Amino acid sequence: MHILIATAGSHGDVAPYTGLGARLRQAGHRVVMATHARSAEAVRRSGLGFRPLPLDRYAASGADSREGTGPGKGGSGAGLTKVEQIKLARELAPEMADAVTEACAAGAEVVLLSSGLAPLGLVAAEGLGLPSLGVFLQPLAPTREFPPVIFDMPSMGPFANRTAARCAESLLTRAFATGVRHLERRLGVPPAALERRRATWPVQHGFSPVVVPRPADWRRGMEVAGYWWPSESPDWTPEPRLADFLSSGPPPVYVGFGSMQPRDPERLGRLVARALKLAGVRGVVQASWAGLSVDGDDVLTVGEVPHSWLFPKMAAVVHHAGAGTTAAGLRAGVPAVPVPMMLDQPFWASRLTALRVSPEKVPFRRLSTENLAEALRKAVHDPRYRHRARQVAALIGTEDGAGRVLTAVEQLAGR
Repeated sequence: MHILIATAGSHGDVAPYTGLGARLRQAGHRVVMATHARSAEAVRRSGLGFRPLPLDRYAASGADSREGTGPGKGGSGAGLTKVEQIKLARELAPEMADAVTEACAAGAEVVLLSSGLAPLGLVAAEGLGLPSLGVFLQPLAPTREFPPVIFDMPSMGPFANRTAARCAESLLTRAFATGVRHLERRLGVPPAALERRRATWPVQHGFSPVVVPRPADWRRGMEVAGYWWPSESPDWTPEPRLADFLSSGPPPVYVGFGSMQPRDPERLGRLVARALKLAGVRGVVQASWAGLSVDGDDVLTVGEVPHSWLFPKMAAVVHHAGAGTTAAGLRAGVPAVPVPMMLDQPFWASRLTALRVSPEKVPFRRLSTENLAEALRKAVHDPRYRHRARQVAALIGTEDGAGRVLTAVEQLAGR
């Protein structure tokens, strides 16, 4: 069976699907991933076919927005506001819609869609008569149990939570409205038929029910599968300097902010260095897109290192609380200090504290040497957080999220 996986976003929005695709491929299916051109190497290295989508212009213009508040200071940064991002998405939606449709039409028998491309991909699949399935990394469907995950807001009670989530849905609908209408006309999909399909469309969610239990008020067909993990290169080995650093002293703390781009990375680097020293811990700092670089006898700055290899060797992990990095830290069974910046990151940070694997979240806009050092001291030296992190990791380790998606795909295709 020829399966198309279509996804968009930062590295963390793409990497888990390489592992999902590899699992489907191991079951004997042909799998092609349609996504950013910058992810081509990682996709092909996983043994999957690759098809580029015209998404990089959107990403470069603001999807991986620079965070302009907090230790960097200085205004709104180089990124776009939510309103500007919605405007840009509307402008590019017809182009993206055509590209997703062409990818679906290139031999696919089943289409799997991430949340970022679901509004367009669902129309394309319906118009082409292809079975489709949502494979989401975040719990986006409205529920009474928590507020919308893409907005940083406290729980306001069952009715208000669900109402706020519907408002968030309407914003996403507006962002893709021009592309949806374009495809409806191009493929002859009646809007009423599309609405009926949305009401019953199956979605598998790629996170653990230990981390986010399935909301009781979700409709039938909305399932929590468990995590699916990024594909790993079997011949990867660490640089000698990293191996030497890890063996030269006690387990260090990881610090990294993934695809986030702070406005002043040099100032952030100095803050991190001071916090590590004040907390009395060693550090491995990942440069990533943030451009961090921290020097010192007890600190090592590294490039890309697989989290599955690095995190289990850490005393704690400091990160931006993106969905993928949060998952990797939980899998490794180490305490966390989340420093959320935007979108769904505050939601995952709150889950880490609710699970008691983190002493507290430190929002980026309030990040300081003192509060980061204090959170690090608690995470590293209070044994309760490591004990609980290991408990959660053991529970997650019994799950097979990719296997559940495989079963759902084969059932969807009637096999």
